[in-house]
This record gives sequence, C-alpha cells and structure tokens, in this order.
Amino acid sequence: MESKRYATVNELLQDAFTQHKHLPAFTCFGHTFSYAEIDALSARFASYLQNHSGLKPGDRIAIQLPNIHQYPIALYGAIRAGLVVVNTNPLYTTRELLHQLKDSGAKALIVLANVANRAAEILPQTQVETVIVTEVGDMLPPLKRTLINFFLKYVKKQVPSVHFPRSISFREALARADQPWRPVDIKSEDLVVLQYTGGTTGLAKGAMLTHGNLCANVHQVLNHMTKLFKTESQVVAVALPLYHIFAFNIHGLCALIGGAHSVLIPNPRDIPAFVKAIKPYKISLFVAVNTLYNALLHSEEFRQLDFSELKTSAAGGMALMEDVARKWLELTGCEICEGYGLTETSPVLITNPDNAIKAGTIGTPVVGTEVKIIDEKGNEVSDGQPGELCARGPQIMPGYWQKPEATAEVLSADGWFKTGDIAIRRPDGYYKIVDRKKDMIVVSGFNVYPNEVEDVVTQHPDIIEAAVIGVPSKDTGEAVKLFVVTGKRKVPESEIIAFCRERLTGYKIPKVIEYRDSLPKSNVGKILRRELRDESTTHH
Repeated sequence: MESKRYATVNELLQDAFTQHKHLPAFTCFGHTFSYAEIDALSARFASYLQNHSGLKPGDRIAIQLPNIHQYPIALYGAIRAGLVVVNTNPLYTTRELLHQLKDSGAKALIVLANVANRAAEILPQTQVETVIVTEVGDMLPPLKRTLINFFLKYVKKQVPSVHFPRSISFREALARADQPWRPVDIKSEDLVVLQYTGGTTGLAKGAMLTHGNLCANVHQVLNHMTKLFKTESQVVAVALPLYHIFAFNIHGLCALIGGAHSVLIPNPRDIPAFVKAIKPYKISLFVAVNTLYNALLHSEEFRQLDFSELKTSAAGGMALMEDVARKWLELTGCEICEGYGLTETSPVLITNPDNAIKAGTIGTPVVGTEVKIIDEKGNEVSDGQPGELCARGPQIMPGYWQKPEATAEVLSADGWFKTGDIAIRRPDGYYKIVDRKKDMIVVSGFNVYPNEVEDVVTQHPDIIEAAVIGVPSKDTGEAVKLFVVTGKRKVPESEIIAFCRERLTGYKIPKVIEYRDSLPKSNVGKILRRELRDESTTHH
C-alpha cells in the first residue's frame, strides 16, 4: 500500500483526525485521548494562539515538554496556527536554553512547571512575550490531576515556585478558546520546525525543516517499512523524547497518519514506571536507542512482558551493539532494524527495510534519496572504500536558521548534503557507518560536541587548556573523557565536575578526567584530539 504524499503537515493532521477519529491516540499515566479528542484539544489550543497570544503565522514558539499529553496537543495546535515549533529539551541548563530562545527569536514558550525556574532566570534576555506553564498532570481527569500535581509539588518537591511577568496556565489557555480555530494558508516550502543540532561549532544551530521536508520523510519511511502502521490501532511505546527529531517524525507524524495508539513514556530512565505503562498492551512497534534497549534487556519485569504482537523494532541515534541486537531478538523474536539519519535530514536517509534486515548495516536509502560516498577531493569512491557520506533528497533542510556560511559548508548549490560521517557501500547496496568524521561523542543517543565542553571547562580560571574525547562505555555507548592542563593550582576533580554541572546538561559532563602537563598539538597549534584518542585506545 503506497502511502499518500502530503504537501503540508496541516493536511496530514486533518487527514489523520478525520480518518481515525474513534481510535485511541495517546495514553499517558493510564489516561487515553482519542484522535477526535486530540483534534478538538489541539484546535482549541490553536484558537487560543490565534486570538489571545499576539502570535502571527511564521512566529516561533518553543515547546519545552517531556512525553506527556500536553506535547502533542501543543505541537499540533501550534502547527495548525501556522507557527514554527522550536523543540526544546527540558533538561537544558539556563545557558543552553538562553542560546536557543535568543537564536530562534521565539516569542512564546510552553514549559513544564518542574523546569520553569531556568526559563524565568533568562527570559528578560529573550524575545519571549508569552509563557504557557503546565504541570505534569494537567490533562488528566480531575482527581488524578490533583493527586499527581500535589504529589510532585509538595511531596517530591519537584516544582519550584516561579514568577513570570506574563504567563498563563496550559489549562487556562485551552479554556480561553472562545472562537473556532481558523485554518491558515500554508505552503510546502514554509518552515514548520526549527530543530537545534550541535554541528562542529559547539553552539547549536537551528536546522530549518519545512512542511515539505517532513511530509516527504513520512512518505519515505512508510514506504520503506512494510509492516509499519499497516493496520490501525497498533500500539506503540513512545520512549524517545518527542522533541528529538527521530521520535518527532516516527511518533508525532508517521504513527498519527497510521492510526496508531501511542503510549507516552515521560521518563524512559525510570524502567519500573516504563514497564508498568506498557504492561496492559501488546506493543507492536518499539523505537529506541541502543542504551535503552540494553537497559530494558536487563530488567526482569520487562522480560516478562508479552511480545507476541511486536512487528517492528527500530534503532537510530547511535550505533546498535551486536550483543544488544542478538539478545533483543532472542527475547522478543523481533529483529532490530537499524537506520541512519540526521536532524538536517528530517531525519531518515537510510534504513534497513523491515522485511530484509542485514545486521551490522544501516540499510538502504529511502525512496527518492540519492547517496554517494566521496573522498577528500570530492570524488566518488568504489564499493567497500570508506569516504564521507553525502545525500540528496526532498527531506533535506534548506539550511541553518540565519547561518548562510554554516549552510554553505554542508549544502552544495546542487543540493548535496555532506553528513560528516564516514561510511562504506557494500556490494549488496547496503551501507555501513565506519566512523565519525567529526569528533562528536554520542552518550546514550545524545550528541556531545567536544568544542562545547572544552569551551565551558576552559572558562574555569585555573584551567589553561582542555581537550575532550569519547571513550567506550558499557552503560552509555560512549562517555566524555576530559584532559586538562591546570595552572599552579591543581583543580580537584570534584570542582571541575561541579563547574561543568552548572553549565552543561548531565550527559555532557566528563566521566573521566586526566591531568596533563601539555596537550599534543599540530603545527598551527590546534589540539590533536586524534592523538589523545589513539593513546586511549592503546591503553585499553
């Protein structure tokens, strides 16, 4: 069955809500909303945005929420109002959040009360005028809502008291929807999401994704995967955060048009809560990163679940370990289908077809995507030879937000995108990632850019130089290792970690620190991370 091509995400939403209205759409904390209810709620939210927020089509709205009901309602509402969504990680520190809000020029922010204190600190330095605050239980039935919100605020003490000059609660915003939502005229080339990604410069850049980019990728994914959402009401475990482009596409868009029932997991690191959430269902699709698959395989409760309906397991975001893939297949009878993509490519470029999986590869290019592998001089290499992976297709971004130079570095005039990853093409047409050209470190599926960590560490008054590399880690795939050269005073490890913790999200904080008298450098004085990496591997 060929999936329909949509010109805009708005068209896709309209179709999904019309076709599947009686089906269950999203479940969280045991409460389920149907497609019709999500349709009505997101339309109410769109009405509030159009009539009471002062926002106009094309304005940016940041959404800083975990996987709870409010996310799809806010997301679809913002898209229906013609706004550009800026997906924002709730774990961001004030420094990271400030950069993203300022760079995107966001005029509104939807934020979870638990982390709103960080936004409150930096808001005066941004263009944000409207803040919509929501508590975890806000979309649940009255009794459950009161209990959960009370528990988190007063028992767990997880909700700091915060004051914003202009804010409204999410529930109040929905209650203010006093006029019907007005459909907006949207074109395929209009922006729908600014998705921030590190790149090599340390500070995150906003990949501009258009309606056409995302719709093309939805079409490509659904055509490449023969078993994905081919029957309505397939139950999907949504463990990856929806603000991550992989989950955004698969769970936020593909699953919606497929009429799937998504079980939202607010905190996938809490394995007992995760298992409890999915236990009542027979899950048919599972999308995760290697570290999460690994953690679940080690949970006795998880191993007891019923996997008889599991048709597709997909992995992306970081390399899938052979051992994990084998154990998952033994436990569930379902092979993990590994794929490859980037934020800049909406995200899927290459993936294993779910009816022809070849372990250890990332699969074949999705329909309408050209792929080539080039050497340093830009010439194509032959099969089996490593080179930089480049791609061209309708899912590739038009560029980085307000960064023409950065765009020109990765996108050629004729539409070829340079991924910065080293790959080989096998004679059977399947691709394999060999290494990263960039020095990026992947911790549990999250990208860590050495430049950013080094930049932060060297702000410490007693640290002269720093270099960061990734080292293998059993738990997280890779861990951040920091080499430092200190002045007269040797800064204790605990002080360095505390200094980082104030300025960086948890997964970016160094796990190993090594003190050096000097760092290896090139003739132009560039620190040679490669040499540090080589030393680290010979020691292991």
